[in-house]
Amino acid sequence: MTIILERQKADVGTVNELISQFGDAVVGRLGLPYPERGVNIITLIVDASVERVSALTGRLGKLPGVQVKSLMAKNLEPGERTDEPAAG
Repeated sequence: MTIILERQKADVGTVNELISQFGDAVVGRLGLPYPERGVNIITLIVDASVERVSALTGRLGKLPGVQVKSLMAKNLEPGERTDEPAAG
């Protein structure tokens, strides 16, 4: 999930509070300032159901000055490899 916060409009405290509410699902977080564009960028890696991801992105997306996009990968079982050729 990528979150772009416009520095002049976004309430960073509210964004961080929402992310904290879903903290049990957050696997990794990277925050980068981008002063040339007047934004801050937060990238989250989450391990959660589609419903929880949608709940977080929906709540974030309603905030002024916040844009959010998510990308979901198929659910892999523990120990399942993705580099094996498909059967058939």
